[in-house]
Amino acid sequence: MSYLYTIDQNTKINLSGYSTDRIDKISKEDAAAHTSELGTDLNILQEAMYAAATHSLLIVLQAMDTGGKDGTVSHVFKYINPQGCNVTSFKEPAPDESGRDFLWRAHHAVPLKGMMQIFNRSHYEDVLVVRVHDLVPDKVWKRRYEQIEEFESLLDTDNTIILKFFLHISKGEQRERLLAREEDPDKAWKLSTNDWHERLFWDKYVDAYEDAIGKTAVKHAPWYIVPANDKWYRNHAIAEKLVSVLKHYKPEWETSLKELGERNKKELAVLRARDPRLAKEAECEKERKG
Repeated sequence: MSYLYTIDQNTKINLSGYSTDRIDKISKEDAAAHTSELGTDLNILQEAMYAAATHSLLIVLQAMDTGGKDGTVSHVFKYINPQGCNVTSFKEPAPDESGRDFLWRAHHAVPLKGMMQIFNRSHYEDVLVVRVHDLVPDKVWKRRYEQIEEFESLLDTDNTIILKFFLHISKGEQRERLLAREEDPDKAWKLSTNDWHERLFWDKYVDAYEDAIGKTAVKHAPWYIVPANDKWYRNHAIAEKLVSVLKHYKPEWETSLKELGERNKKELAVLRARDPRLAKEAECEKERKG
């Protein structure tokens, strides 16, 4: 069962052809129950990846303003051990970042082996915002598609699993969410006049996203277009995809863990042979447990 759209090859896409509403008949109640089950699976898979330390995971979250990036981080990743996951938010580049190549801050934040890394916005801002607002010449941002592909190919060869999610909401849904922020005291801190200003460039952002997704989607770094008007459906779709991808690596991770365990036992046996006190302590513990 697929709850989202997969783009895994360079192609021309038209976002109007992808629904922002759920594409499966699953109910909100069933989705919530299944998301919780998937959360348990995700926790187990994360622990296996962390312990094996043979792979890392990079998750890219992109969306229009109010698209649900923060909500995805809060709800989907609440199931995992925070020690094994980092989140990097890509806002306007700081002076030390803008003075370097556009991929520097992304490369600076890629995950270590065994770790999950979430990019809340990402290096793709440099073919989105800079294009929409003419911050760099066309010839500069146009060659960045190939540079991004090469960057992600490098990560892939170093055993980084790359999953890129575009949280797809409608223009009407964005309006409702912006207005809701004005009315809800608990969400007032999210209010930004810039969000309303950026809304004026909706069509330009759509064009930019269509090119960014279509020109950088490949097998080892696919894009997933997530119908995200319903937040609960978005969370379920992303959790399901994460588990379905990571479970394919579980046998390899379990093999690595078995080998690591056997190696540790051999090293411990050697240590105990060198120091009888440790061997005696181990024997006493066995007797105590009986």
